[in-house]
Formats: sequence, C-alpha cells, structure tokens
Amino acid sequence: MEKINRAIVIGWDGAGTFVQDAHTPNLDRYVSKGTFTFGARTESPSISAECWGSLMHGVSPAKHGLTNEKADKETYPADSPYPSIFRVAREAWPEAKLAAFSAWRPINSGIVEDALGVHKVSMDDAELALAAAAYIRDNPDLKLLYIELDLPDAAGHKHGYRTPGQIAAIEETDANTGVILRAIEEAGLLGDSLLLFVTDHGGGGEDKYGHGSDHPMDKTIYWGCVGPGIAAGAELRSDVSIKDTAAVVVRALGLEAPAAWEAKLPQGLFAPR
Repeated sequence: MEKINRAIVIGWDGAGTFVQDAHTPNLDRYVSKGTFTFGARTESPSISAECWGSLMHGVSPAKHGLTNEKADKETYPADSPYPSIFRVAREAWPEAKLAAFSAWRPINSGIVEDALGVHKVSMDDAELALAAAAYIRDNPDLKLLYIELDLPDAAGHKHGYRTPGQIAAIEETDANTGVILRAIEEAGLLGDSLLLFVTDHGGGGEDKYGHGSDHPMDKTIYWGCVGPGIAAGAELRSDVSIKDTAAVVVRALGLEAPAAWEAKLPQGLFAPR
C-alpha cells in the first residue's frame, strides 16, 4: 500500500444527503473510487459550528462547546483538552504546511485555533475554489488541507432544503469542487492523498428553510473517502459520525488520536497495515 502523505477534507455546508438528487459528476467520480455512505450521522444540534466543531475536534458539542455565536466572536482555546486536527498535526510537525479554506468565516476565526501557523483563507465559494486550487499547485508538499464551501446551506435557507433552488446550488458547488479536484490531480497528489468528502448537516426536517433538529433530513449526511488503503466500494461495518472524521484524518497521517477524543475509526475503512 502506498503511504498517505496528506489529508484533504472537502466539506459542503448544508448538503445533507441531497447530493443524491443533484447532478454532481465531480463528486460521483470519487464516490465510485472510494468508500461512501449516505447514512452517516451528524451531531445535535445539527448546526454548523456544532457539527464542523465536532469534525475538527473529535468530540460532541457538549464537550467542545462551540456554537455559531461563539465561533463568530471568540477564538477557540489554545489549551483545550479537545485539540483540533490542525493542532494535532502542528504538534507533530512544527514546520508542516497546514491550510484551511472556508467560505464561512467563523470556521477559520473561531473553530480552528489561532497561533498554529495554519494558512487561512475566507472568501466566497467560487473565489475560494480558485484560491484553494492555486494553493494546492503551489504547495504540493502540504500535509493537511480543509475546504468548506457554503452555497448549499445558503440556498437551503433561501429556497428551502431539497428544493430545486438548493439542488442548483449543490450542482454549482460540485463544479467548484471540480476546480479543486483537477488541481489535486494535475499536481500529482491523488496517488498518495486521503480525500474526505463530507457535509455538516442537512435541513428541511422540521423547518423547510432551517435545520438544527434531530429530524433525519437534518441529521443524516453523506460521508466518504478515497485514497491508498481504501478499497473502492468497501463496506463500512459500523455507523459513521461526523466526529469520526477527526480519527480518520490522524490515522491517515500516521498520528495518534488524543485520548480525550470520542472519534472512532469506522470499522472496515482501512485495510490492515
């Protein structure tokens, strides 16, 4: 098995499992290459800061304490017992290239810790995709990259979730993701990278234009990954939570997960070492 040299997380905000209703050729190319589930679960409440916070910090919202309001106004504690994937990577590799590109600014300002030397960029989706693609081409030795695109959630709030207006935004997000994936391919990084595809929540369960409840439309998400040691179509033998993404990232990078994390490796994901 070829060694995994980097992890790249591509998140679509608010896409739930509605990608199955959309024309997403770029995502579909990777669904066929790796392991995907459309039955993963996000955290409660199914709100962006709580859910992206669990992906980053490997624990439930009750432990990491993040809310949209906190992430917007406060920086995440540098000495938290629940470090982010970026802090785990930085403590292992003081000089490694780590980057976070987020269309929703509070991820960079309030969920990823400050003072880690993470290259952070926040801008609108189309510009963000181009900036992330340029960064990939210029920094093929990157170690950890996180990208969050926001259009599906914005469209859900505006038009309603799983409506034609949101489906169109999901398809636009797939096109923006194609810009990023082509950069990964052209930089020759596909063969030794773990790519993770995930959304933070759905919507439209109890409120056509909102989310946050435990309704399956709000809580059920897609989750998948592609890379060395990940068999195409491999069956996951355990449920997958969004917070498990943290455990997958550090395992892929050859690092130990913090003891305080609740994140677990999905059974059947990695081939035995």
